Amino acid sequence: MKRYTHSEEDSFITVTGAKEHNLKNIDIQIPRDQLTVITGLSGSGKSSLAFDTIYAEGQRRYIETFSSYARSFLGNMERPDVDEISGLSPVISIEQKTTNKNPRSTVGTVTEIYDFLRLLFARASSAYSYNTGEEMVKFTPQQILDLVLKDYSEKPCLILSPVVKNRKGHYRELFEQILRKGFLHARVDGEVISIEHGMKLDRYKNHTIEIVIDRLIVSEKDLDRLKSSIEIAMRHGEGIMMISNKDGSEYRYFSRNLMCPTSGIAYAEPAPHNFSFNSPQGACSHCNGMGEVTRIDIDLIIPDKEVSIQKGGILPLGPPTKSVMFRQIEGLLKKYQCNLKTPLKEVPEECIHKILNGTSEKIPIGNESDSSFYNIGNFEGIVKYITMQSEDSKSKKAQKWANQFQRRITCPMCEGQRLKKESRYFKVGGKNIAELSGMNISTLYHFLNEVEDKLNKNQKVIAKEILKELRTRIHFLLDVGLDYLSLNRSSRTLSGGESQRIRLATQIGSQLVNVLYILDEPSIGLHQRDNQKLIQSLNNLRDIGNTIIVVEHDKDMMLEADFVVDMGPRAGRYGGEVIASGTPEEVMKMDTITSKYLSGKVEIAIPKQRRKGNGEHLILKGATGNNLKEVTVSFPLGRLICITGVSGSGKSSLINGTLQPILSQYFYKSVKDPLPYHSIEGLDHIDKVVQINQSPLGRTPRSNPATYTGLFSDIRSLFAQLPESKVRGYKPGRFSFNVKGGRCEKCKGAGMRVIEMNFLPDVLVNCDECNGQRYNRETREIRYKGKSISDVLNMTINQAVEYFDAVPSMKKKLQTLKEVGLGYVTLGQSSTTLSGGESQRVKLASELSKKDTGKTLYILDEPTTGLHFEDIRILLEVINSLVDKGNTVIIIEHNMDVIKTADHIIDIGKEGGIGGGEILCVGTPEEVAKNKESYTAKYLKQEL
Repeated sequence: MKRYTHSEEDSFITVTGAKEHNLKNIDIQIPRDQLTVITGLSGSGKSSLAFDTIYAEGQRRYIETFSSYARSFLGNMERPDVDEISGLSPVISIEQKTTNKNPRSTVGTVTEIYDFLRLLFARASSAYSYNTGEEMVKFTPQQILDLVLKDYSEKPCLILSPVVKNRKGHYRELFEQILRKGFLHARVDGEVISIEHGMKLDRYKNHTIEIVIDRLIVSEKDLDRLKSSIEIAMRHGEGIMMISNKDGSEYRYFSRNLMCPTSGIAYAEPAPHNFSFNSPQGACSHCNGMGEVTRIDIDLIIPDKEVSIQKGGILPLGPPTKSVMFRQIEGLLKKYQCNLKTPLKEVPEECIHKILNGTSEKIPIGNESDSSFYNIGNFEGIVKYITMQSEDSKSKKAQKWANQFQRRITCPMCEGQRLKKESRYFKVGGKNIAELSGMNISTLYHFLNEVEDKLNKNQKVIAKEILKELRTRIHFLLDVGLDYLSLNRSSRTLSGGESQRIRLATQIGSQLVNVLYILDEPSIGLHQRDNQKLIQSLNNLRDIGNTIIVVEHDKDMMLEADFVVDMGPRAGRYGGEVIASGTPEEVMKMDTITSKYLSGKVEIAIPKQRRKGNGEHLILKGATGNNLKEVTVSFPLGRLICITGVSGSGKSSLINGTLQPILSQYFYKSVKDPLPYHSIEGLDHIDKVVQINQSPLGRTPRSNPATYTGLFSDIRSLFAQLPESKVRGYKPGRFSFNVKGGRCEKCKGAGMRVIEMNFLPDVLVNCDECNGQRYNRETREIRYKGKSISDVLNMTINQAVEYFDAVPSMKKKLQTLKEVGLGYVTLGQSSTTLSGGESQRVKLASELSKKDTGKTLYILDEPTTGLHFEDIRILLEVINSLVDKGNTVIIIEHNMDVIKTADHIIDIGKEGGIGGGEILCVGTPEEVAKNKESYTAKYLKQEL
């Protein structure tokens, strides 16, 4: 392909004097229309250069092109701390920010593919009757006239207008209306009768009523009368009419709308909103388009029937009290010769049903001899009480209490397809829109390639352009390795890497040129096999005339790049310099940590021998969640276990969806249900489970590494014990930014103020009163070793290790944060600004600083996210120290450096989606590498 080129002086993005965050006044020239990788240790300044300097300046210049009126809504964007940037194109950033958490957001809606599918079904689908399964028909008035003349010529007939179909009611007013319109006869429940004033039917029975419009012998001679009668019948029947023989025993429907030729049910003309689960016209009315409903589960209310009510057998009730409800239940039990001490298995089913669902019968309370004896009627039951609590919008506590007795189940009305019944009976190529959304993307692509042969001539013409657009968009998703996803997959279940690749596919589809794209580790969560697809997609984006900057640690991506920028030499304040730049070949010849790993001079060592473990096993049998195919797997305890396989093969379904919830329910009575499985053995060999995932540490900007790890409580106590604090009477609460007293009240201790932007995302700006320091002047006057509490929060963890050297309890926590490679992060850095990988390492450090029992099971999901080769080496040392103490660590991972150091590998595959969900091979890395079927084995062999 001919490459797009600029004039020589315009062929670089030149950054001069960048000083944002930890950048040390750097100058760099990045070639345009090339694929550039910025790499370096975590915290060395990669994101500061790519996002906080180049992207921020591009965005600021774009906003400056707005009119002054539009800018008044946006405020002025801060200029990044840089002397000059030239050669900048319009810039688009594709980050790993967490996707939309709205349960209505799916892969189909995010990529807009579902919008094109809705259009296809609205314009080129065939409708089928949900009663008989026949294809629906519709006629023009002329077609109806021709058919009646052809099929009923010279026969005496009734022309009827259907007004009521199989509904209860007395219909007195309807008969009066029919009389006023001048009609004297109606066919009621199959019998033609004369209508009289005051006539009515049995209101408790179902009735079918048609107005008799005309009785005539069908003939060409009486054409005008026949035509007029058909028009009147259509008008009164809202587009539907019937014609029957003289005695009404045989009849046939005709409709201007889509209609079932046998039963006469009609559908409205389809429009795109009829196929949207976010629209009232398309959504299932029972679950409002969610596909799931909440139901109270009796098994959660009565977990053990061996126990009596006295001992808490009915969980929501708790132990007996003197409340009216308990006295009513006691009265009910007495009627069935039982009492509160009777085990629930011996209480008659009828009595339990009344306790749960209520009864209107009189219930005796107390003893007959007792003056307080009286009857109370209308006992509403426990289920009603739980429902009322769950709907109590004012009390979150009540809702949380009620939720523990409820379970999310698939909506029984739409069977999880989210759409109303009529919408599910429009089909293209024999499939409805929900079935297409449930296919994985590669299967859907094949279906759309072949579906044109199944369409009629008209449908082909209409669908041609829509199908072309659908195939193009889906192809871009296949190009970035997302063939295993389906369109109905909720976007909140996507990993950071998946959501980023979806946005990348959308950008490739837009076919813009002369744009600067900045990506943040797009290879996250991608198996080595699919890495080449991703690199090829980036090259395609570059080849049409764009500049690509990727912040990345992946070796393949660096070697395939046109230009590499290596940041360092270390992290935090010891980083922020460009230590190497050039083509991959040039960088490999230089003396940096990255170049040594790239050239193979340094590598993560393979252990000399694999651990044998403690001989015990945790065995999970018959897991069938999502795409798992009756999987039975044995986890050898006391070892480092890696779960591998291509993206979408079922790793997360097995570990995060099945194993972890089982263990959480067993140890901590967790509410989350595991995916379906048969049984589990060996739970007595472990005593707790710790899941360390990449979800944010907290939902608000107030949470940070210091608060999450408990360090902040120690710091506040230390400041409260200083002589100056004691003189002023300051307690630890004075040094909290979450309570009144010591914090800045203007920003409520956040250090930032949120500016609402109406039509753009909210913007955070420094509080103008405390200048981002979170505390008021009096609190900041208290100093330890010359620093205030605000200064301490702004320290990096590396600095804090030295600063709190004399406080052993704090030093241990800080040391573990440093050991997991987070030395560059500040103690008070808002958790919303931490990447998924950083959040995970804060959680890991928090667990490491606790005492372990040697029988703990740790579950980690891709802990190498955002880590340089050297950081991975340090992280592996930490993880291995956990296993050496006898604990078990299960890691879901694609990184070969981690996989090759494991003691035991469980490889799932072979493909993603439907083609996955089976255990391909298990064993040590050496044993797995011999497998001919496994993609992981192929790449592992090269590493070993």
